[in-house]
Order: sequence, then C-alpha cells, then structure tokens
Amino acid sequence: MSALFAPFTLRDLCLPNRIGMPPMCQYSACEGVANDWHVQHYGSRAVGGVGLVIVEATAVLAEGRISPGDLGLWHDEQVEPLARVLRLIEGQGAVPAIQLAHAGRKASVGLGWEAQRTLTAAEGGWTAVAPSPLAFGTYAAPLALDAGGIWRVVDAFAAAARRAVRAGFRAVEIHAAHGYLLHQFLSPLSNLRDDGYGGDFAGRTRLVREVVAAVRAVLPAGMPLLIRLSATDWVEGGWDAAQTVELCRLLKDDGVDLVDVSTGGLVADAKIPAGPGFQVPFATRIRSEAGLPVAAVGLITEAAQAEAIIAKGEADLVLVGRELLRNPFWPLQAAQALGAEVAWPKQYLRAKPVAR
Repeated sequence: MSALFAPFTLRDLCLPNRIGMPPMCQYSACEGVANDWHVQHYGSRAVGGVGLVIVEATAVLAEGRISPGDLGLWHDEQVEPLARVLRLIEGQGAVPAIQLAHAGRKASVGLGWEAQRTLTAAEGGWTAVAPSPLAFGTYAAPLALDAGGIWRVVDAFAAAARRAVRAGFRAVEIHAAHGYLLHQFLSPLSNLRDDGYGGDFAGRTRLVREVVAAVRAVLPAGMPLLIRLSATDWVEGGWDAAQTVELCRLLKDDGVDLVDVSTGGLVADAKIPAGPGFQVPFATRIRSEAGLPVAAVGLITEAAQAEAIIAKGEADLVLVGRELLRNPFWPLQAAQALGAEVAWPKQYLRAKPVAR
C-alpha cells in the first residue's frame, strides 16, 4: 500500500491522502474578494486528487496585504465568495483550509508578476508596518507597531479566523514564515524592539504565541490549527532551526496541530541552497524533536520522492506547490505511478488509465 495515499487524521479532520496544495498567492482578488479565477484554480486541484487545499495568504487587515490583489477576510462581505470556493473544493473530495496572514514590512507592493517595489500612494499603495522601522531590501521603510497596533493585529487574526469558520473551512493556518509580519517579530534581524515583544527568545516569540492563542480560542475544538514557519533565515545571526524547534515545543502546548515547514524570505539577498527536497530535513527535525506532525515543502516534484518522504517518516504530509501549478492532476498521476487505487471524478473516468 502506498504511504502517500494513506489517510491522515488531525483532531476531527481526516484527509484522504498525504498530498496537499500549499498556499500560493494568485494576486487576482479585488478588495480582498475571491472571484471566478479562485473558483477554477482551487477547484481544478481538488478535482486532480489532492487531499488538502490550503487557500493562499488571506489578509486579516487591508494594510496586511502583500499587494492590492491579495485575498482578505477583514470584513464580512469577503466570506461568501470564499465559501463558494471552498464548497467546490469540498465537493470534489478535498479538504479546504485557509492561510491567514499579515505581510508587515513586505506589504504594499505590486502584483506577483510585476516588478517588486513599494507602491506609491498614487498607485494605491499604503504605509506598511513592522516590529521595527527596517526596510526589506529596496522596499520603503515601515512604521514600527506600537502596543495598540500589536493588539489590533492579534484581534484581526481572531476575527478572520471566526469568518473562516463561518465560511466553512475545515482547518486554519497561521502564516508566520517567508519574512511576513509574524516572522519579522521572530527574527533578531528584523526585530530590534526593546519592549516585551523584542529582545530575547520569549519576547520575539510573544506575538506568534498570542496570535495562536487568540485563533485557537475561536476555532471549534475539533478543528485543526496549522502554522507555517520558516525554519531558518539562511543568514548567520538570524532565526534558525534550533529556535524553531524550541518554539514548536511551546506551540504544541498552545494548541497547534501541524507545522508547515518552509524556510527563508526574511532577507532579500540570503543565499538559499535550493534543490529537490532541500527543506525536508528541517521538517524531519521538528517532527522528531518537537513531537508535532509536519508538512514538508520545497521542490517536491516526483511521486517516488514524495512517497519516500512519507514512508521514511520524514514528514506527515507533502505539500506540492509549483508542480501543481504546472499539472493540476499530479496526484492522480502519482497514484498511477505508485500503484495506488484512488477515486477519479466520474466525469473523467473514461480517461482513467487501465491497469495492465
């Protein structure tokens, strides 16, 4: 039996297999509202056989968007359009989850396929916020959040989580990776605060833990809470794997059910040794040392590669990103390659390969 196509349970949620689609921004919303692009984009991957679909970074505040094209859940009018997306995902047998996010100092930039620079006010840009007034690369310097601004962020994550539950999502992921706001608080390279939200490990991890507590408090008891972390900044003196493990031990007690393990994103010129499965060892270490289930990401493109990650116990899930953008039906083809029997959409059964 294929390990990749075995079910996986988190709290009351049962995934039909170990393949997930990670959150990947589409930069196609207007005022944070999902539209037909999102329906077809996510629906086609559910038809293709993934077990878990994590909807892209969805801003908890308007100023927390990366770009004007980001999805949002900062007001009630954004709920039903997202519910339409998730109903299609769920109707095709996949589990719909959503990533809640705040971009921090990486906010107010152009769409993903445009030159990445801070938008001017005339272009519809806004002032970004961060733990400290330090710019990311060539972006404009952000404003440092005061205590009131920090609590507004915590409240916004909780409010967005309530809306995600109302929409019908089956799991929520908190984005604390890739150099966005929560990651900015974690790393000593971007957090130079001298109050209770900076300085030592306890101070720098405080906001993440407060957001986790606020979100966990509004989720049903049986709903899983995920968190995406960058396990390293790939820069000496930055956030690293040892700190990630220590944080994950705390997050386990705080009610996090799975860690979506990525890396990088905080430093514009970091040297990242990308290669097939290059981030998997970080996931394996967290799984082993923190005792939390993990999802592995990063250049996982082949069925045998994904199968080995699960079979060896290196991760509990594999999240296949760009390969799913290239090929929405990758899971069905992986099942064929691994000799696993999986359900095909009835409408496509005429195309299902015949076993020989």
